[in-house]
Amino acid sequence: MQDTMIKNEVLKGGEYLIKDSKPEDIFIPEEINEEQQMVKDMVHDFLYQEVMPNIDKIDRQEDNITVKLLDKMAELGLLGTHMPAEYGGSALDTNSNTIICDVMGPAASFTVPYAAHTGIGMLPILYFGTDAQKQHYLPRLINGELKSAYCLTEPGSGSDALAAKTRADLSADGSHYLLNGQKMWITNSGFADVFIVFAQVGGNKFTGFIVERNSPGLTLGAEENKLGIKGSSTRQVFFENVKVPATNVLGEIGKGHLIAFNALNVGRFKLCVLSIGGAKKSVTTAVQYANERIQFDVPISSFGAIQYKLAEQAIRIFAVDSAMYRVSNMMQDSEQKQEAAGVEYGEAKLKAAEEFAIECAILKVAGSEALDYVIDETLQIHGGMGYSEEGTAARAYRDARINRIYEGTNEINRLLTVDMLLKRAMKGAIDIVGPAWAVQKELASMPSMEQAEGPYGEEERAVRDFKKIVLMVAGAAAKLQMDGKLNLKEEQEIIANVANMMIDVLLAESLLLRVQKLSGMSNKPAAQEVYDAMLRVFLHDATARIQKEGADALASFAEGDLLRTLLMGLKRFSKYPPVNVKNERRKVAAALIAANEWCF
Repeated sequence: MQDTMIKNEVLKGGEYLIKDSKPEDIFIPEEINEEQQMVKDMVHDFLYQEVMPNIDKIDRQEDNITVKLLDKMAELGLLGTHMPAEYGGSALDTNSNTIICDVMGPAASFTVPYAAHTGIGMLPILYFGTDAQKQHYLPRLINGELKSAYCLTEPGSGSDALAAKTRADLSADGSHYLLNGQKMWITNSGFADVFIVFAQVGGNKFTGFIVERNSPGLTLGAEENKLGIKGSSTRQVFFENVKVPATNVLGEIGKGHLIAFNALNVGRFKLCVLSIGGAKKSVTTAVQYANERIQFDVPISSFGAIQYKLAEQAIRIFAVDSAMYRVSNMMQDSEQKQEAAGVEYGEAKLKAAEEFAIECAILKVAGSEALDYVIDETLQIHGGMGYSEEGTAARAYRDARINRIYEGTNEINRLLTVDMLLKRAMKGAIDIVGPAWAVQKELASMPSMEQAEGPYGEEERAVRDFKKIVLMVAGAAAKLQMDGKLNLKEEQEIIANVANMMIDVLLAESLLLRVQKLSGMSNKPAAQEVYDAMLRVFLHDATARIQKEGADALASFAEGDLLRTLLMGLKRFSKYPPVNVKNERRKVAAALIAANEWCF
């Protein structure tokens, strides 16, 4: 933003709202290097040679297939790509790991045990384990000898994780703890060898433990009969006087929340990546069916209503894809700078994920909701055949639904997005007040409209104005709260309005930066025309969404002259020119139809 934003390409978590970035600051998947391409090809071969032929067997949990596939991944080194070499990992950079998850996205319910083992099942030990714990467990988790599970949720504690009732009591001689309680919805529990378990030490100190499967008193419930992700082993885990050595306490007593929440940051990011990878495959399924299905003597892909669906699928995916690779690179830069300064590998990864917790929460919501839209429209394009279990659309429809629930429901992640932003501002980690005040002064002066310059001038101005709207709305609400006239904790609808605008801002700017970067890389005008079309449609629709979210929020807490002034500001900052979205979407659909697959 030329008049209210600080120019700085080095962003901290949440600063995308107040600082501008340049195309050269981001990473896009079109610029992967030779080593990353080799990794991508290897994962692609594993997916289509080993996983996809066994999808039905995975769903039926036959022949111990999930464990066998995880073992094959271990043989290929794919369980330790994010782990230090000293424990047998390959320590690939964050962007390479993002590429791996992206490629694995179509793996249906196998993505769940894979992500649980490599993410929330391993990262707590890397982040918070002692040297002895890391040496004992990580090499065997990386080479596949051990499989892991993460035990947080209980019948009475889901989103309110700290309300857990599972209890841990220290023995008289201090040698071990006795665990008593139960956990539910535990992924990988049917075959896991190691459980990351959270319990209340002494009844009130939320703490993490490493618990081994063969511990007497640890028992499992039956496999849950779930709507989807049927290939994921999901059971209850019961603890009855389970002895856990005191040396297996993970992190500090009473600091289990740090483990739980920091592990979830990366989990949310990976969930987005796997969702988008799966969504790309779903578009391929949709366009291939649309090209093959003949009605009224022509393929249904020739119909405008179908082209709308195909194009909108692509636009939503491309926007989230742009943001997730941008955030991947931000985390990678943070990790590399910390390691260069002498920070240990695991701690650097932990701090980077914590720094960009806001962006990870946003991406979890955006990725899972984009996937839901794509899967739903793929099924719709198939018509009656989409409702049949003979094809893949029905399975994908069932499997996708869980993504809006686990790793923190999307409602919780929306609340967290705004809460974390305000907390970072109050701690002085980022300066929201200065830019918000600048927007208020701009409203008071009402200067002449900034002139759009350059090939993407209107788009750049639109993104800057989107940021101003968020700052204006959030700033006004925060001011009323400071004046004692509003309690945002009791106004979840307003928080959701702000969160939705924050999501659109991150996606809009990331998409713009990617399209600008592509314009400097490509010598194919036709391809660039399609990228430009996706950008224009997204900004056109985002303008309407942000305008509505802003108006809904403002009318919820302001009135009289204040409301009129703020609504005038909202109108002023919603000036992206009208777009012929029908024609622009047809350009996008035409590219998909010609390629007969996901081609962006």
